[in-house]
Order: sequence, then C-alpha cells, then structure tokens
Amino acid sequence: MKRTPLAALMLIPLALGCRAAAPTTPPGDPVITLALVNARVWTGNPSQPEAEAVALAGDRIAHVGSTADIRQRAGSAEVIDLEGAFVVPGFIDTHVHFIDGGFRLASVQLRDASTREEFVRRIQEFAQTVPPGTWITGGDWDHTLWGGELPRRDWIDAVTPVHPVWINRLDGHMALANSAALRIAGVARDVADLPGGEIIRDDSGEPTGLLKDNAMGLVNGKVPEPSDAMKDRALDAAMQYVAAQGVTTVHNMGSWDDVEVFARASHAGRLGTRIYAAVPLSSWERLRDTVAAGTYGAAGSRDPWFRIGALKGFVDGSLGSHTAAFYEPFDDAPGNKGLLVNTPEDLHAWISGADRAGLHVVVHAIGDRANATLLDIFERTAAENGPRDRRFRIEHAQHLAPADIPRFAKLGVIASMQPYHAIDDGRWAGRVIGSERIKTTYAFRSLLDADARVAFGSDWFVAPPTPLEGIYAAVTR
Repeated sequence: MKRTPLAALMLIPLALGCRAAAPTTPPGDPVITLALVNARVWTGNPSQPEAEAVALAGDRIAHVGSTADIRQRAGSAEVIDLEGAFVVPGFIDTHVHFIDGGFRLASVQLRDASTREEFVRRIQEFAQTVPPGTWITGGDWDHTLWGGELPRRDWIDAVTPVHPVWINRLDGHMALANSAALRIAGVARDVADLPGGEIIRDDSGEPTGLLKDNAMGLVNGKVPEPSDAMKDRALDAAMQYVAAQGVTTVHNMGSWDDVEVFARASHAGRLGTRIYAAVPLSSWERLRDTVAAGTYGAAGSRDPWFRIGALKGFVDGSLGSHTAAFYEPFDDAPGNKGLLVNTPEDLHAWISGADRAGLHVVVHAIGDRANATLLDIFERTAAENGPRDRRFRIEHAQHLAPADIPRFAKLGVIASMQPYHAIDDGRWAGRVIGSERIKTTYAFRSLLDADARVAFGSDWFVAPPTPLEGIYAAVTR
C-alpha cells in the first residue's frame, strides 16, 4: 500500500483559503473546495472509525464517506486520489512555546551538540554571522550528550569577546551566560540567590555562568526586546514549521507579549495555526478584566483562530536541571530535592482567585512533591469555591507518587503530558531518580486505567512538535 507522507497531507486544509472553486453542491451544503478520495480516513467516530474519502470546504472538513459519495459531492472541485494513503485531521498540540520556538529556528543550534568542542565551535561560528554586540540566545543545549559536565562561561568567553551570550538548556530551566552577559546583568559573587532560583558557583564562590529557574530573570531582563516585525517573523516561522508536522492547533504557554503577536496576526488575517493562549497565572486579575472587556479573543469572542484560554503557573523546575521538586533527593545529587519556584501559599492565592473568577488554570509540575502539592491546592480550591465546570490541568505530570495517580480522576484534574520526554529525558531519568521512582514516571497507561483525562502535547521548543513520534513514545513506554 502506498503511504503518502502524513505531514504533506496535513498541509492540505491549511492551503484551502487560497483555492478558488465553484462546485455543484446541494442547497444549504457548504461549497466543497477539495476532495480527497481512495484513502483511509481516520474519523474519530467509534461507530465508523475509518472512511474512504473526505470533502473540505475552505479550512473545514465538510463530509466524510465513501469515495463515490464524496466524488458526487465534489462537483467541479479539485479531487485528489490518495491511492490508499492514511489521512487524519490536523493534530492539536496542547503544550508549546510558540513564539520562542519560532525564534529558536533562527538561533544558534546546540540541541544535538555531542561534545564540549562541538558546543564551543557552533557558538563561535554563529557569533561570526551576527554584528558585534548582538545577543546570542536560544541554543537548547543538552549536557547529557557529552557525558554530563555542565558548561561554564570560561568555555565560550574566548570565542565570544564582543557578544553577550545567554543560551538555554533545552528544558528552559537553566541557561549559560558568558562573562559579557553576566557583566551587563550585574551578576557577581556578591549577588545572592533568588527565591526559587540558583546562581551556580565554582569552589571559590564565583558564578560559573549557569543560572537556574527564577535566577534566570537576572539576565532575561537585560536581553533586548525583539521588534514587532521580528516577533511576527518568528510566528510565521513557527506556523510553517508545525504545519509540516501536521499540527493545526496549539496551546501556547507564554506571555502577554505573545498575546499581542497573536492578536496582531489574527486581526490581519495572517494566522494559519489556531491558537489557544495561556498567560501567566500571577496575572489572573488582568485576564479577568480582559475577559470582561471581551478583548484579545477572550471568552465570548467569535474569532475561530485565536483566543486566550487559560492561566499558566509553575510549581517547580525540571528534571534535567535538577530543580524538579521531589520528596527524596536525586540519586545522582545527594542532598538535593529540587526546588519550588513559587510558594504553595502564592499558588493557592492565584489559583483560588482565578477559579472564583471562572478562569481556567494550568500549572507546570514535574517532581512527585510538586504534583502532590498542586493536587492538594486544586482539591482545596474546589472545596472552597464550590462545584463548577472547571478544567484544572497539570502540565507535564511527569513523576508521580503512586498514591497520587487515582487523585487525577477523583478531582477531575487533566494530565497534560508530553510523551516525547520519555524519549529525551528517558535516556537518563533512571540514573537521576533511580529504579523505583522511574516506575511511575511518564505513567500514561496508569493514568488512563485510573480514568484520568489525558491530553498530549510536545513542549516545543523543548521537544520537537512531532505528534507521531509522541504517540510512538507513549505506546512504547
């Protein structure tokens, strides 16, 4: 059987807006603009899981059925014979960092740098392509690929004498600054750690250039803000990139700045990816007022391409940065149990306030202690505020204590998970948390068997936005 590349088929609905057709259709039916026939079409309908053909009207699926039926409905519209290829609707990725991902496509590429020498060489070569004084950002390096030694500023200072460098670990919870960037940010040995963050220091007390979680804000605030035109180009690049993976809708975990970019594109008719945006949890009062005003595609909007859907918060950091919050220390870092980037008291105040205002809340939790803490807060909030159609979500739900798995269904909490992390983190997670805790890591089947609602996403830019690879990771877990 011939198999047309799935990503190519996913692009078809996105291109329909520029197609002109005037097919013959029954009165009241949508005007068919494209028909795909002689295919295996996955419908999502348990009573008819597959069909032979699908008809599209503009950017919407209008009909599914037999090849004969769809050919008849198509009239003069274009008909493509897929020769038995498999077709699915566009994928929804429930966790991305969309604008950041777009910028990453044009930044220094370090994700697969497998040696210290290659890491340094790529930064040096990229620095030679941008004007002096330009900040070098992005990167998404993974120190586990070269044996686990964390990079330091002295690795890259000599090759970036006229460029501030601020490059993230791939999980976004730790980043490396060169000496130029540290000077601009005022980070020196006498600067104290921030609550929920850490400045990594050498044996003499000097910063190595690595900052974790909340401490990253010391440098983030000094990186020049991109222009609107640059942000628009990043959005365009992101939309093109995910379309090639078959993704047509994303849940963006981002900022109010991202909202401005999406709103600008939506008003101009430029969006080719549907956007469900989450904004910072601590800004819940701003979102409450935005919803009341009916702006930015918030509740009540009829914009089919963009709306603000939720508030995004954080409990802890990440496994790879050793900042995920666990009950017991990391196996490879005795004495370190991770950290909470926000206090339970602050989280409860924000979540409870947002919930009283009728807003949806999604919160990042990686470690078992972080997930249990968040489930406790969700349970307390629901008891305080009473029943309603709430959609509490835990983003990642990555490492769970066995006793907490049934709590998801009991409390109606959605586990929003990114199965590709079973591929990337999975390479070394057992070494970090040991053979016992790994049993309830990436617990997709256990959660489903416990009747929890599970949603899948990618966490792009942290992981690639490739749904089929994510599904493979979940099935083969």
